[in-house]
Amino acid sequence: MRLTIGMATYDDYDGVYFTVQALRLYHAPAREAEFIIVDNHPDGPAREALELLASRVPNCRYVAAGERPGSSVKGRIFEEASGDLVLVMDCHVLLVPGALERLVEYWEAEPNSRDLLQGPLLRDELNAISTHWEPQWRGGMFGTWATDPRGLDPDAEPFEIPMQGLAVFAMSRTAWPGFNPRWHGFGGEEGYLHEKVRQRGGRVLCLPFLRWVHRFQRPHGVPYPNTWDDRVRNYMLGWSELGLAVEPIETHFRDYLKDIIGPGLTEWIIAQARAEIEPAAAAA
Repeated sequence: MRLTIGMATYDDYDGVYFTVQALRLYHAPAREAEFIIVDNHPDGPAREALELLASRVPNCRYVAAGERPGSSVKGRIFEEASGDLVLVMDCHVLLVPGALERLVEYWEAEPNSRDLLQGPLLRDELNAISTHWEPQWRGGMFGTWATDPRGLDPDAEPFEIPMQGLAVFAMSRTAWPGFNPRWHGFGGEEGYLHEKVRQRGGRVLCLPFLRWVHRFQRPHGVPYPNTWDDRVRNYMLGWSELGLAVEPIETHFRDYLKDIIGPGLTEWIIAQARAEIEPAAAAA
């Protein structure tokens, strides 16, 4: 198969169902694609329904992956995929009409690409977009939404961006650089993956036609673990792996977390991450 579409999920059957079925109903290439559903909480209440859905969707596989909870479980999709082009989507994302067809056409013209392919977020009003993230710290995250005028026209040429949210991205299965194997929990992948692709000779591109809508609101709460120690640790491990200075991470979280968890706990989290990084750096 030329195209694999994968999504990771944590107790979000509804999101998986409507994302998969919308792709199959409204995007012709999805009807011939391989689907992979990676369940990051296979002991949870959604497993039986997810397995049933996978059994009813042609070329769809359910993969239980609860051994390492966290957003980096998306990398498991590349390990399981058989397609040349792998499209990774959050399990609560919709693509605009024609986007998948144009992505396949783009790939067929660039089959040896090592680039990370992304597109603009279409906001809920459906009349405003965010083409990328600016590489700056805010609110305990690296990256802030921004709009490049070149992406306003869906027919415009692709252009390089510093980074983008990873709710939708595609790249060659064989060019996939992988996430840091020591990560755990939520956070750290945005910016890290983009720089890792560049360090390996690829580009990070915005394809203006690859527009997507993301369900951000969670009225029932976030079901997966999302802790500050995981997030700080992931950022520091990832940046250290890439040879980037970790001091900006420490500076940001010292300031941001001082009134949330207090300076004492913040320093402990940073010290724990430093203790993991320094032996690896010395060995290298």
